[in-house]
Amino acid sequence: MIKKFKIDDKNIEIFYDNIELEEIPVVIINTFENNGKDIFLECAKINCRSYILVAISNLNWNDDLTPWFAPKLNNSDKDFMGKADEYIRVLIDDIIPQVKRHIIDELNIKISYYSIAGYSLAGLFALYCAYKTDLFKKVASASGSFWYPRFFEFIRENKISSSVCKIYFSLGNKESKTKNEVMSTVEANTIKIEKIYKEAGINTCYEENEGNHFKNVNLRLAKGIKWILD
Repeated sequence: MIKKFKIDDKNIEIFYDNIELEEIPVVIINTFENNGKDIFLECAKINCRSYILVAISNLNWNDDLTPWFAPKLNNSDKDFMGKADEYIRVLIDDIIPQVKRHIIDELNIKISYYSIAGYSLAGLFALYCAYKTDLFKKVASASGSFWYPRFFEFIRENKISSSVCKIYFSLGNKESKTKNEVMSTVEANTIKIEKIYKEAGINTCYEENEGNHFKNVNLRLAKGIKWILD
């Protein structure tokens, strides 16, 4: 089943099956190719527990999901404008309250907790959100863009929300094999970041997948969602 609406030019879709539970977790994802349905179906194939998926699309990908300005990586790309804080305000103040009203008032279901998941820059954003709000209990970052300039330093120098109890990381085993010096740091940074949280007592997982950044995107994200929900 699906419910669709629009807030602040963002498209929001709520996916759920026949729910018999009185209380259920909600997972927020930001999508690049409007692939929320495909991710939800992939989760079903790998036997995810019951949950509600909220997929948000029509994002300014390089702007809405980045924490601060960073120059473009190549001439064919665009600069990263660093508007994540603005988008987080929209997410927390506008989008999630409407999602909550729909789930509680129309579906008559209680929300047990919120999680956030994402792929690539949306995976970076998911973790960044855990520093800016106490709303999310669990985070899944599949092939997260942890090459992003100064992000590892941000993690090292700041404290994640005490609400967070589980964080999932994954990466393709070919993602760091690039001539771009910035992006080649992604594997080393991801491993170091995961270690920081593990040593802090957070339940973490780091999983390596076969292939480059663009292989099995929906499955990789589904695996992360399954792990944080278990």
